[in-house]
Amino acid sequence: MNANIATEVTQARARRSARALAVLSLGPLTIAGGLAWALFQPWRVTLLHPHGQGFWWLLVEPPLLVVLAGLVFQMLVAPGVVADLEEAEQ
Repeated sequence: MNANIATEVTQARARRSARALAVLSLGPLTIAGGLAWALFQPWRVTLLHPHGQGFWWLLVEPPLLVVLAGLVFQMLVAPGVVADLEEAEQ
């Protein structure tokens, strides 16, 4: 392994601003909040006891929707917002 290549790769990464890091942390924090909600209030997750529940009731559960919203934000929204923030800073 060539040490010059490794140092070039590490030097190419720029430090992100605090605002960019805050935006990037919103998705994982939302996912963690949804998982915590599901753990601390398991009676809200009807997948654990599906007696008498239809398909849509099982699919659309608030903790699962919060996790899904965090994933969508992290994958689709956050990269564009961070790119705009970095462009505005330059």
